Amino acid sequence: MGIMRTKSVEQAIRDTEEPEFQLRKALGPIDLTVFGIGVIIGTGLFVLTGVAAANFAGPAVSLSYVVSGIVCALAALCYAEFASTVPVAGSAYTFSYASVGEFLAWIIGWDLILEFIVGASAVSVGWSGYFGNILKSFFGISLPQSITPDGVVNVPGIAIALILTAILVVGIRVSSSVNIAITTIKLVVVAFFIVVGIF
Repeated sequence: MGIMRTKSVEQAIRDTEEPEFQLRKALGPIDLTVFGIGVIIGTGLFVLTGVAAANFAGPAVSLSYVVSGIVCALAALCYAEFASTVPVAGSAYTFSYASVGEFLAWIIGWDLILEFIVGASAVSVGWSGYFGNILKSFFGISLPQSITPDGVVNVPGIAIALILTAILVVGIRVSSSVNIAITTIKLVVVAFFIVVGIF
């Protein structure tokens, strides 16, 4: 047994059917669809698009979205194919284990953990900036420079990460409800800008 050994699809399915590894199905099609939309429409959309259009691309930023949309669609089709071929939990780790071997799957598994850590940090910093802007614009409250994203310790970012961690710990149903609420707000904002931009 070498480090490049693979696990058959049948073995992967048998492993996930064992009682100690079995996951309870708590999310329906709507929950999963909204989750996917929420991941696609990230927090950077509302800030980075304007910065890129103003400083670099101008109107060509629209073409960038078309190209990236095509690439995202191709990636989604790849994941759909993998998920139908290897219908078990584990995402890219499981798909890699079944196709290219244990060692590369191990690397990809750790890459996924790193991706989620960096992604959560970036989102926390983005939300912290939004929070500071809302406090300043609507309530006239300015946070001390030392606790903002540009300061020594990003206190709002840490608080946001801890709040979302608590929501995740409570359970998947609560997490899904919060995700649906946040994604709905994002879609309303995007639709508003599209409608206003048309005119």
